[in-house]
Amino acid sequence: MAIESWQPFSELMSLRQAMDRLFEDSFVRPSRGLAALAEIAAPAPDVYQTPTEVVLKAALSGLKPEDVSIDITGETLTIKGESKAEQEIKKEDYLYQERRYGAFSRSVVLPSGLKTDKAEATMEDGILTLTIPKVEEVKPKNISVKAKEKK
Repeated sequence: MAIESWQPFSELMSLRQAMDRLFEDSFVRPSRGLAALAEIAAPAPDVYQTPTEVVLKAALSGLKPEDVSIDITGETLTIKGESKAEQEIKKEDYLYQERRYGAFSRSVVLPSGLKTDKAEATMEDGILTLTIPKVEEVKPKNISVKAKEKK
């Protein structure tokens, strides 16, 4: 067993390292509070696949179908919408106001091999359901190799 000398200050952080960590945590990485706020404002989708299609479901309570827009560009699906506040209630009359209002946008990456031009979206009881059929796979053709007869 080797003898090591004890250095009591080796585990202490230098002032410069502490300041670097402070600035990195504050400015480089977004704070968890702001990230959590963005996550609450945008719908959280469930995306799953069956043998014939890909299905996306998202809770958009309080929205009408005309308030929602869906775009597919390449393999990226984007859901946009806006939840509007009731105008007849004055701000000072609220006891609590916890529902979120305003515009939102949520993008997800889809798998390749989808017929995006055949996508269908429906909305029932505040749940958006988007169904995108898959492209029929080309079945591989098996080619047998035959030996050529010698003459």
